[in-house]
Amino acid sequence: MNKTYNVVNGPQNVPAIVQGCMRMPDLSAEAAAKVIRTDYDLGINFYDHATCYGENGAAETRFGEAFPLTGLKREDVFIQSKCGLCFDRNEFDWSYDNIISSVDDSLRRLKTDYLDSLLLHRPDVIFDPEEVASAFDKLEKEGKVRYFGVSNLVPMQIELLKKYVKQPLVFNQVQLSLEQSQLIDQALYMNNKTTDMSCNRDGNALDYCRLHDITIQAWSPLQHGMFKGNFVDNPDFPKLNETLGKIAEREGVSKTAIAIAWILRHPAKIQAIIGTMNPEHIKDAYSAVNVTLSHHDWYELYLSAGKFLP
Repeated sequence: MNKTYNVVNGPQNVPAIVQGCMRMPDLSAEAAAKVIRTDYDLGINFYDHATCYGENGAAETRFGEAFPLTGLKREDVFIQSKCGLCFDRNEFDWSYDNIISSVDDSLRRLKTDYLDSLLLHRPDVIFDPEEVASAFDKLEKEGKVRYFGVSNLVPMQIELLKKYVKQPLVFNQVQLSLEQSQLIDQALYMNNKTTDMSCNRDGNALDYCRLHDITIQAWSPLQHGMFKGNFVDNPDFPKLNETLGKIAEREGVSKTAIAIAWILRHPAKIQAIIGTMNPEHIKDAYSAVNVTLSHHDWYELYLSAGKFLP
């Protein structure tokens, strides 16, 4: 089954699972081509990049080298990149000049004339929304970017952007997994002083994005902590893995697939970004689209990850 979404004011028929390319610099061009082709043959034709993935944009460079080896045409795939994280300068930069130069660099490395979507990568806390608007207008007018979005932004920052930019902001890429579920938690514990899970850390970003037709893209859908590793088969999460295993056995898929299916079960129609470069693991993760969890399954998994009903 090929599970796709139609993004309001954005692209149509995008896959529910996205291939993240952060680890692509570790591969040869031939191995990267195999990853791209494995994705495509399954139904994943959406590839997520960022200017900071690998030294000097190495992930984009490797993708650009690998893509001609796949036998695919540019119009067969959806290529997204993100700009704004400048680790070499130790700053986040949404200035006009940086956005424009970042996109030009991405296009050169990816060996393409356009990005299907561009996301502003994390907040530049001193950004000038009028500069961003000018950059977006230029990129759209020149045909270099088709759709625009953001990552890790709270609603009021998005509202400030929307006051100036003409283009719809159609994506917000944020962290979400069974273990890192703050995006969901706060509403459940609202006004509950007995747990810090009642703290509103994101300005109700999930509800805001649903109200404003912004598709959430979930990064690190199998991670615990921020970058602490995979919770699947991790002995530190026995109850969660017990529940994952029980449902996985019933559905005839892996625990990984069930963990991703938990994200896809949410009615917000969230995209899950996988990061593996192993073709067999990609196939394993993609089997999540064949699973439809029940309302009870979703809550059983959520509670087994350490949450509780107030």
